[in-house]
Amino acid sequence: MKVKICGITRLEDALIAAEAGADLLGLNFVKASPRYIEPDAAATLCDTLREKLGDKCPTLVGVFVNLATNDLEMIMEKVGLDFAQLSGDETDEMLEELRGIGFKSIRPMNKAMALDDVKYFHDYMPSDERVPSILLDAYHPKLYGGTGEQASVEVALEVKELVPRLMLAGGLKPENVAERIKAIRPSGVDVASGVEDDEPGIKSAEKMRAFIKAAKEA
Repeated sequence: MKVKICGITRLEDALIAAEAGADLLGLNFVKASPRYIEPDAAATLCDTLREKLGDKCPTLVGVFVNLATNDLEMIMEKVGLDFAQLSGDETDEMLEELRGIGFKSIRPMNKAMALDDVKYFHDYMPSDERVPSILLDAYHPKLYGGTGEQASVEVALEVKELVPRLMLAGGLKPENVAERIKAIRPSGVDVASGVEDDEPGIKSAEKMRAFIKAAKEA
């Protein structure tokens, strides 16, 4: 079970997440997001993480929404990211252009939309097992993730049958992640607001440790 802690903005939170067993860390480059991190700050954070952790550094993922491929690749190179999570309205052509270092986050309204999304992006899903084939988040009419709302179990089960590695996001927290894993059995889980107290982007060490432990033991 892979665990992704998303919306990291501070080095201390990243180090605690890594020590607790997080497999992936997400850094948000969407300027409208309350968890946005400037590329310069992200580069310093990632460089320090790799210096301190070496081979034990989690996989570093940039979260992007509707950014041109050239701009995205410039940020990835500057920051030193391993993969890109496309959380907007990106096309399958953009995934193809990223040549295996990008994966799509989808927020379908229903099962039919979910199946259409999977079919549309299927040919360009990454083969690297460090990242999901696709990330399923809860639908929201205006927000691109981080809403704290849960994705449908029915939709998740349908998507899981069609992709090698499904990562589940949406409304997960230490108290419910084990139950959701047992119901859906994804290959990974993603959390942002569920391991925060009040301020977006400021993680709770206690909640991160509890979330990772619950997910790994489910």
